[in-house]
Amino acid sequence: LDAPRHLSQHVGGFVISEQPLHHLVPVENAAMPERTIIQWDKDDLETLGLLKVDCLALGMLTCVSKCLELLRRHRGRELTPATIPADDAPTYAMIQRADTIGVFQIESRAQMSMLPRMKPANYYDLVIEVALVRPGPIQGKMVHPFLRRRQNLEPVVYPSEALKAVFERTLGVPLFQEQVMQMAIVAAGFTPGEADQLRRSMAAWKRRGGLEYFRERVLGGMAERGYTSAFAEQVFEQIKGFGSYGFPESHAASFALITYVSCWLKCHEPAAFTCALLNSQPLGFYSPNQLVQDARRHRIEVRPVDVRYSDWDCALEASGNAAASTASVPALAGTPQPAVRLGLRQVSGFREDVALRIASARSQHAFVDIEDLCVRASLDDRHQTLLADAGALKGLAGHRHRARWAIQGVEKQLPLFGHIAVRDDPVSLPVPSVGDDMLADYASIGLTLGRHPLSLLRKQLSAQHCRRSRELLPLAHGTPVRMAGLVTLRQRPETASGATFVTLEDEDGMVNVVVWRDVGERQRRVLLESRLLVVEGRLESADGVQHLIAARLQDLSPLLGSLAAHSRDFR
Repeated sequence: LDAPRHLSQHVGGFVISEQPLHHLVPVENAAMPERTIIQWDKDDLETLGLLKVDCLALGMLTCVSKCLELLRRHRGRELTPATIPADDAPTYAMIQRADTIGVFQIESRAQMSMLPRMKPANYYDLVIEVALVRPGPIQGKMVHPFLRRRQNLEPVVYPSEALKAVFERTLGVPLFQEQVMQMAIVAAGFTPGEADQLRRSMAAWKRRGGLEYFRERVLGGMAERGYTSAFAEQVFEQIKGFGSYGFPESHAASFALITYVSCWLKCHEPAAFTCALLNSQPLGFYSPNQLVQDARRHRIEVRPVDVRYSDWDCALEASGNAAASTASVPALAGTPQPAVRLGLRQVSGFREDVALRIASARSQHAFVDIEDLCVRASLDDRHQTLLADAGALKGLAGHRHRARWAIQGVEKQLPLFGHIAVRDDPVSLPVPSVGDDMLADYASIGLTLGRHPLSLLRKQLSAQHCRRSRELLPLAHGTPVRMAGLVTLRQRPETASGATFVTLEDEDGMVNVVVWRDVGERQRRVLLESRLLVVEGRLESADGVQHLIAARLQDLSPLLGSLAAHSRDFR
């Protein structure tokens, strides 16, 4: 493959084509050096009988690798995914309370709503959890029957002893592609080859049809073996549901392993895991700001970008545990945690080669002042401004205003006068307000380590009878609620019957909001454009899961533009 014009025409002992492969299919250079990509239709590969292997470039594998390296360097822990302790009780306790921001596969709001109900307690439970919250099982109406049986709310029944052997491990509910194939063989008389054709048709029927061909075969075969027509129709609808992406069990098992590893790391080494997540962005459902706020709620100290200490990547440092006093949730399991130092990669628009120059100059000796930094690291005007705006020069200048003033005085000296130190007299500049710093933080690094924006607006929000998210926790099911938060996520899945799911964040945490189709259409503009959203509705609480069902929406985004004015009392 490295020399496409001289590709062998033989694979596995038979001829693929009479010409070199680049005459038959597109060939292009890959992003990695000395790699080549061949664009070959997967269905053609199957027709030819060639082996097809899906290689998934999962960002979480990168994150896990970086996390394990951090543990080796900073914590003295030699771990691999294979040696991470299995069946860890604190890890499963964390999973059961849906404390899973940032982990693999079970971090979405749909999964987090499922976890307290499902209460995974072992590895195979995670295999089922990964496969359950998928369009296939949802459209096949398999989720609620499984949950009711899992919670002992309805009996587990099997239409026959033969099918009990197929479905016993999933409580009588077909969740995996392999089970559908086995069911076709056992209950409808399919041969293994016919069952494999059914599997292929399940994956392709929404694109090009063909599944109806099997309908009479399934219904007739099950009738011959004594199954009712109602059960047979239900089975076929479940098969159609798998056309909307149902998991093979082997796939779910592989994903569940990565899920467990990421959960164990979050539970026992949350600082290193957060650091690795930030260094692996873009990744997952959550922004760096949400990941940092979650870490701080778990008593992880997060330190700002600072040219005196920050490298390109985020790093671990010895912690003074300053974040513990502001934590709003219990600390995770494990030993005392180091602090996370934000890296220069968090500064929007900053280049890695410039960050490496700063680290190299700093390794020779510490920076004396901003001019020393700019000269020895050869910073251009643009990167000087980026650092000042990001607050990364506070340690050398005192605060953002003085940093911005200082970089204006940095001039490249001519060789004749390069040895002469030039120092301006100190200038008295006002300290920026909390709101000024907050707005600059969000504009430059996308997050803030200062006060949460809504903490500065709380008086105004309380005057409008908006509750804090922590005040919702003890409320009973059906309680009328009015709550405000920053919009961090909007989702409208195809399987949600037109509902939009919104995640709101305030100074205490996150709240999940359900906006049904009629409300969403009636207030479409407010729903789609609001950054600070007020939701008035009814609290739905069951099995440890809370949702706010929206009845009315209000956009308070203009308040965000006045944060600086609201923060004068917090200088």
